[in-house]
This record gives sequence, C-alpha cells and structure tokens, in this order.
Amino acid sequence: MSAVTVVATRWTQGWELTLEGEEDAATQVRTLDKARQQIVDYLDTVDPEVDHADWVVTVIPADETDAQKIRAVREGTAAAAIAQEEAARSTRNLIADLDKKQYKSADIAGLLGISRGRVSQLLSESRTA
Repeated sequence: MSAVTVVATRWTQGWELTLEGEEDAATQVRTLDKARQQIVDYLDTVDPEVDHADWVVTVIPADETDAQKIRAVREGTAAAAIAQEEAARSTRNLIADLDKKQYKSADIAGLLGISRGRVSQLLSESRTA
C-alpha cells in the first residue's frame, strides 16, 4: 500500500493541498474532510495507470506548530490502539490460563472485574485464536 503526505494551506475559498516535496503538485478543496478523496482524484488524473483508491493520504496543516501537535495526537492514538490490543490479548491469555487451572468463571469474573458473560466470550475467543 502506498502513502502520500499532503500539506494543507488555508486560502479564501478553502484549502490548497500540496503533495509534500512536490510544490507544483497541488489541488484545492473547500473543507479538509474532503481532502483524501480530492487527492485520490488528483493522483488518478496525473497518473491514471495507478489505482490510488487504497492509498493512505495523510493531511497536515502548513502551520508547523499545528502539524506537530496533530502528529503527536495521531501517534498517541495509534499507540493507545496497540496497547489496547495487547491488553486484550493478555486478558484472553490470562483467562485461558485460569480456566486451565480450573478457576470458575464467576471467580475469574470477580478477579478481573468483568461479567461472567465476558469471561465466557473471551474463553471462546482464546480457544479459536
């Protein structure tokens, strides 16, 4: 999967979108929620042989302070998602271990502060993983 970073500069009619490192490669969009599709359409126009539909388009503002803050938030969000996945995996593994040691589901639920139904669900997931 390919990726492109786009610098967004505000102007009176909306935003100018410039491909990072290619100052002559630009298009415009009224609002940034439409930026990804506008960039995909632009790339399809300049390089019709390539399917850009699945490209990762990262839009950053031209203001470097704002860009740094946005990068930090995105990195924090990604790190949190990874941590959540790791915690879920650890929880499933622990529940499976406790189940093998013949802990009752109610006891596992009480130890982990979750419902019996959630214990059952996580046990099922650990058996199919």
